[in-house]
Amino acid sequence: MCGIAGIFNVQHSGIIDTRLLQHINRIQHHRGPDDEGYFVDDLVGLAHRRLSIIDLSGGHQPLFNEDNTVAVVFNGEIYNFKALIKELKNLGHQFRTVSDTEVIVHAWEQWGKDCVSHFRGMFAFAIWDKNTSTLFLARDRLGKKPLFYSLTAKGQLVFASELKVLLAHPDVSRTLRDEMAEEYLMFGYIPDPFTAYKHIFKLPAGHYLQLTPGAAITASAYWDLSAPATVLSWHDTQEALVDQLLDAVRIRMVSDVPLGAFLSGGVDSSAIVALMSGLQSNPVNTCAIGFDQAQFDETHYARSIAEQYQTLHHDRQINADDVSLVEVLGRLYDEPFADDSALPTYLVCQLARKQVKVALSGDGGDEIFAGYRRYRFHLAEQKVRGMIPSSIREPVFGMLGQIYPKADWAPQRFRAKTTFQSLAMNSVDAYANTISKLRFADRQRLLSPAYRHQLNGYTGNDILRRHALNAPTDDPLKLIQYLDLKTWLPGDILTKVDRASMANSLEVRAPLLDHQLLEWAFQIPSQDLIRRQEGKFCFKKALEPYLPKDILYRPKMGFSMPLAHWFRTQLRPMLHTQILSPVMLDCGYFNPHQLRNIVAEHESGQRDHGVVLWSLLMFAQFMERQA
Repeated sequence: MCGIAGIFNVQHSGIIDTRLLQHINRIQHHRGPDDEGYFVDDLVGLAHRRLSIIDLSGGHQPLFNEDNTVAVVFNGEIYNFKALIKELKNLGHQFRTVSDTEVIVHAWEQWGKDCVSHFRGMFAFAIWDKNTSTLFLARDRLGKKPLFYSLTAKGQLVFASELKVLLAHPDVSRTLRDEMAEEYLMFGYIPDPFTAYKHIFKLPAGHYLQLTPGAAITASAYWDLSAPATVLSWHDTQEALVDQLLDAVRIRMVSDVPLGAFLSGGVDSSAIVALMSGLQSNPVNTCAIGFDQAQFDETHYARSIAEQYQTLHHDRQINADDVSLVEVLGRLYDEPFADDSALPTYLVCQLARKQVKVALSGDGGDEIFAGYRRYRFHLAEQKVRGMIPSSIREPVFGMLGQIYPKADWAPQRFRAKTTFQSLAMNSVDAYANTISKLRFADRQRLLSPAYRHQLNGYTGNDILRRHALNAPTDDPLKLIQYLDLKTWLPGDILTKVDRASMANSLEVRAPLLDHQLLEWAFQIPSQDLIRRQEGKFCFKKALEPYLPKDILYRPKMGFSMPLAHWFRTQLRPMLHTQILSPVMLDCGYFNPHQLRNIVAEHESGQRDHGVVLWSLLMFAQFMERQA
């Protein structure tokens, strides 16, 4: 795992400043503390930070082809590199290393832009082909590895693995994007291809940029989920599921450095540990993070799996003293990022790095096999939408959604306001309502009239609507899984893990997000994913020989923090010093009265605004850094 950066003269902008390239690249030292490398010529400068995982002695980058006319800088892992080396050697290519990086160079020579279709892994890379004066940037299919870029006013394209690298370049604009506050308050992150900044973009997952001097900068897709070619029977699913997963785990265990796994005690991480244990003779190194409040703590489940598979287990509890890391998180993500599980994720990466350099995770299981509770709720709502004509449904449930109280204090079954709101909407807008950190009506109250006018009717729903138009299916469950693969997965889950792991110089691999496994799983009928209100039904059934039922079928807890309590105790001062700071009150995005009201209601115990306050706290820290 590494960090890459570069500068390309799109408009023949003069010489590449080598000292500037070195300066911005060293800002991401944490992504690759083992080595650095540079290549500069008249049109391009490439930079690399290396975290050595494969071919420790021979993987220095930039890496070149035989005659030094093609160079690459690469962040990630190509898991099928050994098979590709054999194939490319048979086609006449000469290899000087045994690293997966060199595979990219020769694959580009052999297949050009289609090289990405041959790679099985996680990657963001830049290829410079001197023969054709072409710069080729690509990001993996699901967006596990990040890639940011910006075109400066002087005509140079600057790109890097992290946003902070671009922001250190004096010619990269720091102008904020008008829509970013609305999108952030809805999603809890800024969805691809956008960032918080008007002139800085994320290369979307499964896309590439192919550039020559003077060319337009347009991202092109090379991969997307297709409509299932067939529908798997229950027998076929159960027969093949574990084998499919075993293959994805096996290829991710290739490493020349110590390797372990995260173990939360949930189904997905427990499954990965169980299969790893059968694939290696030594005990698996496992790590877990828990909380000192029982309703948030899963470490006893993790210990039971560790005992079952005799792993070398390490765990740590988070308590209120760990809130000092809040400031670290604000700086880590470079733009507003509201997922409160970023804190335990950072700490489990920190814990794992003391033992290993590579860790396998269970990320992706809920998205691929439909484990989220919101999926079950959405399907139940869809049944109602199908039974009641929209001419009746929209006004009746719309009215109920307006008058029903927002009962945060009540048990889940009595919190009907969101359900009533969603039943008045179409499927995509209803799902947008379900996933929103702050729902539309609440955003309208919080945002200032001037900012709402500036948005001119725009909402974050527009992003989901655009993705829905490209969905390969109208199956209600698979549609929202597809929407999550395009937004939630790259924007939240994978961003969280990449920044948290790289901040600790740790590589994290996610077998459940293997694209071949995903394409296979997309053929599983929805009724086999969710059955009798049990999410991941076929997945859990297939794993019964490996995991106890109290792990497989217990209620999902998630990886969140006791925010309500912390904002009334250790985090309480931040409500006033940061959320109600002059920067927040005067920035123009918010209604100051509503900001104060949210803080007062939470402090008094009248309402639980923990999730909203965390979102506002992360936004406040971002705004402070803009000064």
